[in-house]
Amino acid sequence: MKATDMICDDCQALYEEVGEHARDAGVFARVRRNDLMLMCKAKLDKTEASYRVEVSDKHDIVYVGLYTPDRWLNESIEADLLHRGDKPEELIEEEIADLGFEARLPVEHFRNEQKQYVFRSPIFLPKSEKLCGEGMVDRVTKLLIAYEAVFRQLGKMDVADSL
Repeated sequence: MKATDMICDDCQALYEEVGEHARDAGVFARVRRNDLMLMCKAKLDKTEASYRVEVSDKHDIVYVGLYTPDRWLNESIEADLLHRGDKPEELIEEEIADLGFEARLPVEHFRNEQKQYVFRSPIFLPKSEKLCGEGMVDRVTKLLIAYEAVFRQLGKMDVADSL
């Protein structure tokens, strides 16, 4: 979706439903949406990071991920993964399994055009489902909650919890 496009009804419904579940989970500092994404602010003391839900241009993939402009946080997350010997895919897989969503999802890690460090996973929309259908809302919500649980434990992101 381009920045000049208006949000489609299915995207709006998906963002609103997932946003409601994210608020109910109580693990985010703030949850809001715009026409391009759902943004959930991480509960951090001094670091800027957010979790996002974004629908692809073709409306066939929903991306869920962690975004931060903080190079130190990104490097700290990478160091934690290296020292622990964990792969983010395995950590995400374990968390979503605990939430009742069985899947092995790739985790992309890159720096985007907005100079944000990104860890994200795609959820592909089955042809038989609507983007804002109950199944997709459930899977996206579980992946969002799993991302928060995994990344809160990495890179010293749980600093706010210890205050």
